[in-house]
Amino acid sequence: MPLIKATAIVLRSCKWGDADRIVTFYSKEKGKIGGVARGARRPKSRFGAALEPFSLCRLNLFEKAGDSLLRVSQVDLVRSSQKLRESLSLIDSAARMVNVVAAITPDGDPDPLLFDTLEQGLASLHESEDPAFTALLFQIRLLGLTGFRPQTDHCAACGKAHFVGEPQFSPLAGGLVCLSCAAHQRVRCIALSRGSLSFLQQAIRLDPAVVTRLRASGQVRGEVEAAIEGYVTVVAGKRLPSANFLSVAVSS
Repeated sequence: MPLIKATAIVLRSCKWGDADRIVTFYSKEKGKIGGVARGARRPKSRFGAALEPFSLCRLNLFEKAGDSLLRVSQVDLVRSSQKLRESLSLIDSAARMVNVVAAITPDGDPDPLLFDTLEQGLASLHESEDPAFTALLFQIRLLGLTGFRPQTDHCAACGKAHFVGEPQFSPLAGGLVCLSCAAHQRVRCIALSRGSLSFLQQAIRLDPAVVTRLRASGQVRGEVEAAIEGYVTVVAGKRLPSANFLSVAVSS
């Protein structure tokens, strides 16, 4: 059985059998992978808290012929997720980050830049004054990294460059659409004010080191959140699950 060594972030963990866990990781070396951790739910498990969602760890895994899941043999915790599980707002924001990665990335397709972006995104939540907003900026950046950058320069349906009236964001088309095309969309479009459009364009184009300086509230934030949530649902092919799906417990 070939040995695989990887640095990975735990995306989700679920119970399996009487004492085991099936864990989904996003690793720097192998992309998204799944593994079985035997005995992980036993009180004195050697894995400890290393397999909690949002944790950063180093893994030893083995491939078994004919089995799509790897066998997790050793886990060394690099960064605990305990602080991210201290409040419901942090859990929800971290869940938004890992859920979108789990939903829109293929299995076994590594992307070191995406891994670094997720690692930095989760780390930034520790110091964030507004975790939900930090998660929103992360989702916008991730869409760009994975080839789903929202179209904001011209109509995503017909290509028209000039818009008349209030911009409309179509989750199905993947960006702005003109009023004529908006009338033919099967899913309701989200009207964006000029301020919301400007914010979204900046969030897409600015360097990651600068984009964290952006701020949005009230109408602008509400419109952009609705647009991105709708688009992520279309890209993922489903509405993303809640934090409960990740088997996350609030730390006491």
